[in-house]
Amino acid sequence: MAIMILVERGKLGLDFKINNYFKDAPIQWNNITVRHLLTHTSGMTNYPDNFNFRTDYTEDELYEIIQKIPLTFQPGEQWAYSNIGYVMLGVLIRRITNQFYGDFLKENIFTPLGMTTAQVISEADIILNRASGYVLVDGELKNQPWVSPTLNTLADGALYLTVYDMIKWDAGLYSNELLKNETSFDAMWTPVKLNNGTTYPYGFGWRLWEGRNGMRIMEHGGRWQGFQAIIIRVPEKKLMITLFINLSSPNVYEVALAILQLYYPELGVIPKSSMLMRTMPI
Repeated sequence: MAIMILVERGKLGLDFKINNYFKDAPIQWNNITVRHLLTHTSGMTNYPDNFNFRTDYTEDELYEIIQKIPLTFQPGEQWAYSNIGYVMLGVLIRRITNQFYGDFLKENIFTPLGMTTAQVISEADIILNRASGYVLVDGELKNQPWVSPTLNTLADGALYLTVYDMIKWDAGLYSNELLKNETSFDAMWTPVKLNNGTTYPYGFGWRLWEGRNGMRIMEHGGRWQGFQAIIIRVPEKKLMITLFINLSSPNVYEVALAILQLYYPELGVIPKSSMLMRTMPI
């Protein structure tokens, strides 16, 4: 959404190459566009195996690490979920606006929609009713593994908000409060076209699929530090299902799908598992 706001304001284009904004970008990024990052088709991978999640990197240090990671395929050739790609989008927002991406979200999304609890994670602030994340280890409840504060400020996730604010977010997607042009929403919710002409059922941060009679269904889920979240939307039904849980199990995606099938069994066969559940590899 933040990127689309900048697109509507004429600050960047979806098919602009990112080396326009990163003059020191490696040669392997020459053909990567903003659209590639949004749709996980850039060839960028996830954090490398030797990445230290407990080092408090600066943004410049993270950027330097990301530059050195080889692409796994040429931009547009395949789809592969990439947290690093979305980290780069957050860096891009700062390059364009001179604002931390969390401040941009607050000013341009959270405040206009009245999302009073929504913010990027802060380890230092006292936050009313803050939940803790937990994991089950051999059937015993344990605190979440910790990561550096910096990693909880990146654009690939790590937001605080309540279910009530998620309702406001969903309502905002039916209005022109954030985006003024219907074509902007269409772009976000259109399956990405790969270089070979085929499409993949993913838009700009949304997994996309169809129920019976062509009814659109869109979703995104994540898992991080003992927390899980999922949102499933059926715009034609004005339906939104969202679940938050501060435990690493059970799988909230499967629970949300079960709820969806109870409400609308006529939607037909739907995916049984989410490819979007974010994990912490430490």
